[in-house]
Amino acid sequence: MKVLEITGCQELKGTIRISGAKNSSVALIPAAILADDDVTICNVPDVTDTDSLSEILEFLGADVRRASESIVINPKNIINKEIPEELSQKLRASYYFMGSLLGKYNHVEMYFPGGCSIGARPINLHLKGFEALGATVKIEDDKYIVDAKELKGATIYLDFASVGATINIMLAAVKAKGTTVIDNAAKEPEIVNVATFLNNMGAKITGAGTSRIKIEGVKELKGCFHEVIPDRIEAGTYTIAGALMGNYLKIDNIIPEHIEALTSKLIEMGVELEIGEDYLIVNRPNKYKTVTVQTQVFPGFPTDLQQPFMVLTTKCNGKSIIEETIWENRFMHVPYLNKMGANITIAGNKATIKGPTELIGSEVEATDLRAGASLVIAALTAKGKTIIHNIEHILRGYENIVEKLNDVGAKIEIKEI
Repeated sequence: MKVLEITGCQELKGTIRISGAKNSSVALIPAAILADDDVTICNVPDVTDTDSLSEILEFLGADVRRASESIVINPKNIINKEIPEELSQKLRASYYFMGSLLGKYNHVEMYFPGGCSIGARPINLHLKGFEALGATVKIEDDKYIVDAKELKGATIYLDFASVGATINIMLAAVKAKGTTVIDNAAKEPEIVNVATFLNNMGAKITGAGTSRIKIEGVKELKGCFHEVIPDRIEAGTYTIAGALMGNYLKIDNIIPEHIEALTSKLIEMGVELEIGEDYLIVNRPNKYKTVTVQTQVFPGFPTDLQQPFMVLTTKCNGKSIIEETIWENRFMHVPYLNKMGANITIAGNKATIKGPTELIGSEVEATDLRAGASLVIAALTAKGKTIIHNIEHILRGYENIVEKLNDVGAKIEIKEI
């Protein structure tokens, strides 16, 4: 079994270059099915989630070649067959094969997706969208069978601005007859990146990044070359680490507008930031002011940064409050932070953090991807050594996290126990 061993209180200085966005890549890889020719996607992070999706593509018969930061996908020999449970349950994003296979073949059979246990994650909005386009949905145990004689454009209102549902409906609708409109669509940058990819293939999508997306169906999609945007959650995670331990720590290859909700809170706390065109430089301050944070859909404060950010609030002089409005089970990291010396109490969907408190190295467990990231950050600022178990969660979403942190002064290594 592998663990992360981290020796804390090391100054972070130098440059961390941000990889391509995991949350974009995991939608782009299944979307490549829709093309009739080779698709090249560059700036793809080398994380286990992208490996798992490539494994599903190869199971279906696609030719998948990985070269450095690029993936070349040839979908010509794909056979539309049932995606088995052992593949679909490796990650949540396997559900994007529902939209892409339905969009290309009008039929898909696969098992319920996996992913982090951060709360109820139903896919009813996805299925509602497929049905609006003319599909029928059957559920046999944990297997979904989605079938359509023909997909036709429709106006679809999402009860919640879901990123997954917005992307999945786009994938299903891109070759449907007529016009599809998604109202109350999610606005995240990853959706814009996927829509741009589809348009590069010949789709006709407008409005991505707004609450109303319009899709004019096309008959065919061709191969293309496409670049993944920088990962805003990775950028935010390392920026938070720099706010705790940084001495002129540069976070490079970012889109600053994508993390404004975070940087505005950091400035409010007293963190020193220099924000450039595609980078920022962060220095830890002498004192941190308390803050109140409420997670929201983009452009609000990201739920994926809530857990790492909570570590920073343990250093604030007074009481900070974090309210989680997206997922009901995203405080599983709190017992471990308290074990390390934090003073955090939970009431419903609100966490109250009293500080400043000194964190002490301990043996902890990553319960999900971003909880794992929060424990890495806690370990970086803690006295002594921290051992983190279940690190496969962390490796799902952070490319070369050990190398990147060690390069700027951290002491972190993967060990076999």
